[in-house]
Amino acid sequence: MLFGKLLPRDGNFFELFNQHADQIVEAAKAFSLLVANYANLELRAKYNELVDRAEHDADRVTQEVNRAIHVTFITPIDRDQIHALINTMDDVADLIQDSAETMALYDVQVMTEEISRLTDLSLKCCERLRHAVSLLPRIAEPATMEAALKTCEEIDQLEGDADRVMRMAMSKLFRDCTDVRELIKLKAIYELLETITDRCEDVANVIEGIILENS
Repeated sequence: MLFGKLLPRDGNFFELFNQHADQIVEAAKAFSLLVANYANLELRAKYNELVDRAEHDADRVTQEVNRAIHVTFITPIDRDQIHALINTMDDVADLIQDSAETMALYDVQVMTEEISRLTDLSLKCCERLRHAVSLLPRIAEPATMEAALKTCEEIDQLEGDADRVMRMAMSKLFRDCTDVRELIKLKAIYELLETITDRCEDVANVIEGIILENS
């Protein structure tokens, strides 16, 4: 069944997906700037606020999508797929906010090289996620379908890179860190940041499933 034949008469799910993906990237960019400027308390507060704002905006889009599922007669893809996609995307935004909040709650004082590397990989994953989402309305086109699948593969590769960085970070942490409290703090941050890339991979898996079922 061609994707175009299933376009909804009501609602605009693809536009809402794009809006949510934009907020994910905004949150990831703000978090990256937070990490880069962590020593500056004023900038730290500014970027924390921007992360919160993007996450709240993403929540509103998620709520709109979940409401629209129940009132839209014809949906562009299966309702379960819509629900899975938007809620998995929302997990990404939530985890970015959780990472920023955890740094504040744990009173982390210094950013490590490993936090910077995991943050960079998380941002790249979020940017590739947005690109994959933007291609969904045109996956009936073979070239677009191929591009979407390639982008999902890139997300998988970035997630694998984050896995390797976290394993090395944990090894270094348990080998070199003598302050137990600092060890606990950094371990939690590393795990949260790596989980962002895990959730991006989950989004990629949902998109791959949509492509295979609807192309």
